[in-house]
Amino acid sequence: MDPDIIVIGAGAAGMMCAAVAGARGRKVLVLDAASAPGEKIRISGGGRCNFTNLQASPAQFLSANPHFCISALSRYGPSDFIALVERHGIAWHEKTLGQLFCDGSATQITAMLLAEMKQVGAALRLNAQVQYVEKGPDGFTLQLSSGDIIGCRALVVATGGLSIPKMGATDFGYRLARQFGLALTPLRPGLVPLTFAGDLLEQAAALSGVAVPARVACGGTAFEEALLFTHRGLSGPAILQISSYWREGGTLGIDLLPGADMLDLLRAARQTQGKLSAHNFLAQYLPRRLAKELADTSDYAGALGGLSDDRLRRLAGSVNDWRVVPSGTEGYRTAEVTLGGVDTSGLDSRTMQARAVPGLYFIGEVVDVTGWLGGYNFQWAWSSGWCAGQVA
Repeated sequence: MDPDIIVIGAGAAGMMCAAVAGARGRKVLVLDAASAPGEKIRISGGGRCNFTNLQASPAQFLSANPHFCISALSRYGPSDFIALVERHGIAWHEKTLGQLFCDGSATQITAMLLAEMKQVGAALRLNAQVQYVEKGPDGFTLQLSSGDIIGCRALVVATGGLSIPKMGATDFGYRLARQFGLALTPLRPGLVPLTFAGDLLEQAAALSGVAVPARVACGGTAFEEALLFTHRGLSGPAILQISSYWREGGTLGIDLLPGADMLDLLRAARQTQGKLSAHNFLAQYLPRRLAKELADTSDYAGALGGLSDDRLRRLAGSVNDWRVVPSGTEGYRTAEVTLGGVDTSGLDSRTMQARAVPGLYFIGEVVDVTGWLGGYNFQWAWSSGWCAGQVA
């Protein structure tokens, strides 16, 4: 007997939706082409799953329609998911900036979702690749690569985005949206390291492995978190965050010593520590390799006492207002999320149902709603999955 609902994708959003729909008495089948469910959950948060953020609100999400996520987040928020986690006896802790992690393993979250599905009779079929989908008067028909043909009244697309293709990410959800006449907003990698070329690349490579607290700005948005130099360019939480706002050719303004005015410090040191070299002075505030890279040029040779105001100003600028133009990103290979997706103008914000295709739902990362780093994207998965599960 065919299920009432088929969910394509056994990730965070798909399993959440299946559990919620099953609790309403619906017969649910979850299909996934992978050999195991919840692979992105498993690797997230260093293996401990940053499963939500206490600060989650619409302000931390990017979308062509920033109002779209309000309904879902307000109806199923962090406290609701925390209650579910605690009901399953999963110990958790808060890190910085409201980020919540499992004390144990990320696999506890997957096991919890599977247990919720099992309790309500929602079935899971792995290694099940959907070849095509057709819509008829009574619902949808799916053909699998195995040759099986399955029908359902409602179809929920929870296929994720293009990030981390080695884990099986594909564009299937986007192709399905187009097939049924839904528009897509432009796709690009998000929460991704930025790359350099030329002299900037040489400089970054020489500093590979050096990390500092930094404030990174692009346009009117800024993040103050850790920055990491890599052999390709820049990474670390501050860079991953700003990458979602950066566009090709855009300039980043980076403060490598937020909260301190390096020009004032340099001027004072010129009076009191005039015999000190510039790089030895900077090393009091920055990692020594970084201090040496910034100050070890002919412009700052000799002692601080012999440097003019103009030279001190330029040196201070390289610390408090380092201006760089990245050459690109590391792409979907290392991106944590995909920006853009199914255009929300074609979806009902309360149900996630396609306005023009009754019975068709899109949830999670495949939709044009992308959160900041720090548990926000998982919260969107829970919230959007819950909304679809309430009505599908």
